[in-house]
Amino acid sequence: MENGKLSEEKVFKDPVHRYIHVRDKIIWDLIGTKEFQRLRRIRQLGTTYLTFHGAEHSRFNHSLGVYEIVRRIVDDVFKGRPEWDDEERLLCLCAALLHDLGHGPFSHSFEKVFHLDHEDFTQAIILGDTEVNQVLTAVEADFPKKVAEVIAKTYKNKQVVSLISSQIDADRMDYLQRDAYYTGVSYGHFDMERILRVMRPREEQVVIKSSGMHAVEDYIMSRYQMYWQVYFHPVTRSAEVILTKILHRAKHLHQEFYSFKHDPVHFYSLFEEELSLQDYLKLDESVIMFYFQAWQEEEDPILRDLCTRFMNRQLFKYVEFNPNVQMMTLMELTSLFKKAGIDPDYYLVVDSSSDLPYDFYRPGEEEERLPIHLLMSNGDLRELSRESEIVDAISGKRRTDHKLYFPLDLIEDFSTKRTAKKKILELLNRKK
Repeated sequence: MENGKLSEEKVFKDPVHRYIHVRDKIIWDLIGTKEFQRLRRIRQLGTTYLTFHGAEHSRFNHSLGVYEIVRRIVDDVFKGRPEWDDEERLLCLCAALLHDLGHGPFSHSFEKVFHLDHEDFTQAIILGDTEVNQVLTAVEADFPKKVAEVIAKTYKNKQVVSLISSQIDADRMDYLQRDAYYTGVSYGHFDMERILRVMRPREEQVVIKSSGMHAVEDYIMSRYQMYWQVYFHPVTRSAEVILTKILHRAKHLHQEFYSFKHDPVHFYSLFEEELSLQDYLKLDESVIMFYFQAWQEEEDPILRDLCTRFMNRQLFKYVEFNPNVQMMTLMELTSLFKKAGIDPDYYLVVDSSSDLPYDFYRPGEEEERLPIHLLMSNGDLRELSRESEIVDAISGKRRTDHKLYFPLDLIEDFSTKRTAKKKILELLNRKK
């Protein structure tokens, strides 16, 4: 396997890892491909910048960070250990760097509306007619296939897969710290240096020496806090609801043969569900924002209003919502919204967020999660939640949160449909 080194090491200054080191020519060449450079134009946290104004960092930043963590593990921690095959080094580095390559603009909302999966696109870019594929093929003819298998979690060496995708992987260790740094919150910090030092390769997985258990507890609690304080923040979700509804509205108008002032040429293949890889790679957040900016001047009042809200951060308000006991209220609100001349399909939205902070092994279940194992001093492996009371307390416990989103400004405009709007406010417990 060709493994050319650069004549001189390249470094990227990084606010999270201080420096990102590149010694392998293939990594340098991959970073220079147009498919990888596209990640500069896709934010890591989607609409979160409307809640935490510092969250402007990109998937490019994060991908370099994941690469650097894996590089430290394979070059500094695993090297020379009998359970580790150093032949897998380059594969690990490439899979780490490219693991998010297929993300689209505002990934979460985009995938939901257009029924896409970024992991499918990641593999398509790696295996398709792309600059990335050319660089990988120069290593070995079947090297792109191996990289795609690692990302698909089907590669034969499960150690390699667990470095990129497990309950304690390089992906999570980077995004927790990076997202904490850019949002300015204090929750995402944990002792990564300690975790890296106590990681050990085993036959089918990467395990943690038991002396590092407290650092892992800190990491899991850090992840738990980041999900509820940052990733599932209700204001971010409000922006995401509006974004999703803009995409739905634009698709609906296209299907109704509406004549756009600013024709969404970049969206045609999406709307028709005939999206080629080349069309997908032309999409980034600057393209999406161009249309949202332009659509503020459309004739269609719903598309115009939703785009104006998104561009100017005039977001929906929200109340807590319990779908188990409040479905009748939702049906009543839906009827009242129609009477008030506010389309409930676009302006009354239940949004749910759900997270499982840590899980033990449940074979055969969808999204099967491999647990974190501790390496005890006698050489035995013990599942983390059996040793840690803190982790045991949150293991297997799914927390779900439901919010009901609506445009308070439209409801409080009593110049029309005053009676229906007053009833809506009463139901929302927001009496004027």
